[in-house]
Amino acid sequence: MKHTLVKLERLKSKKLIEKLYEQGSSVKSFPLRMVYLQTKHTSDFPAQVGVSVSKRNFKSAVDRNRIKRLLRESYRLQKEILYDHIQNPYVFMISYLGKEEIKYEEMYAKMTMLLTLFVAETKKKTDAPI
Repeated sequence: MKHTLVKLERLKSKKLIEKLYEQGSSVKSFPLRMVYLQTKHTSDFPAQVGVSVSKRNFKSAVDRNRIKRLLRESYRLQKEILYDHIQNPYVFMISYLGKEEIKYEEMYAKMTMLLTLFVAETKKKTDAPI
């Protein structure tokens, strides 16, 4: 699998983002939180992802943009954890909840935990009897 994050893998649709926050579920691995929703989207990829950092916690745009870059990079390198386990299309929004920046290595480890939590959560939902 190529470790890329192309335009079609990024969540940009305002309608999908609204639907995600209205109907989505979430998993958390502090300081990261993932809101997810299994729904159709326009991409051929199994997932579309967006990242966000609170303006309340980080006033400087430079700091917010740096954290968003770290989030996208750590997701890009580990998205195969998701792609190996999901069959249906999903949309995700990964939010940074912390009040101070963390190092890339810690961000990478937290992203790994977050993605494995998501896989476990979806596996639990699909294995549950109706």
